Amino acid sequence: MTQDMAETIGLQALGWLAGNEELLPVFLGSTGGDMAELGARAADPEFLGAVLDFITMDDAWVMAFCDQAGLDYAQPLQARAALPGGGQMHWT
Repeated sequence: MTQDMAETIGLQALGWLAGNEELLPVFLGSTGGDMAELGARAADPEFLGAVLDFITMDDAWVMAFCDQAGLDYAQPLQARAALPGGGQMHWT
């Protein structure tokens, strides 16, 4: 996956999250951000990675997002890997 594709998926995820009245406050609370920051940082690949980090914490969130966006369930994690800070950790 290219970084451009990953950023597009990240933007889709941000839009989905912004429209989710139950989940958006959880995201904002966990990041310490506010609504103004969502718009201001929408073009920041690192922030989009954080959005994808958040969504991929729960399979139900991934499924809901992907179902709405018409994506394969694996694509959010693939997109996350293509954005800054998304490389897999190797603990050995």
